[in-house]
Amino acid sequence: MKSVMTIIPRYQETDQMGVIHHSVYPIWYEMGRVKFCDDLGMSFKSIEAQGVGLAMVDMNSQFKKPSFFGETYTQYTYLTECSRVKLMFRYELYNEQHELVHIGHTTLAWLGTGFRPQNIMRHHPDIYQLFSKATETGENDENR
Repeated sequence: MKSVMTIIPRYQETDQMGVIHHSVYPIWYEMGRVKFCDDLGMSFKSIEAQGVGLAMVDMNSQFKKPSFFGETYTQYTYLTECSRVKLMFRYELYNEQHELVHIGHTTLAWLGTGFRPQNIMRHHPDIYQLFSKATETGENDENR
């Protein structure tokens, strides 16, 4: 599954040259994850209401071309892996000319009470099944 959103950068998200500042991309990643969950039919709020948290454990960014204030971007968010203990997302940002300008990846760990890692498949199999079926490959590997 892929989630699509339009991003119109705010002036405050730029540096002195009008280029989108590197610190903004993680915020856009989060916006993409929230929309992905909404599109999936299980909002972040509903996940948290069940006592489940998601903590960032890894993130990387690849800057292919500069992104500028005054342009509109399309961000695609994909769930690339869902295991019992983590989720991995990929983000692709395209400019108005449909050129890939940025790629990001994040890994989030499933957390239970007390910020402790939890086996989401054991504690919330409904959440696990929904996210597992939404992975980019569509695979559901019970051994992960």
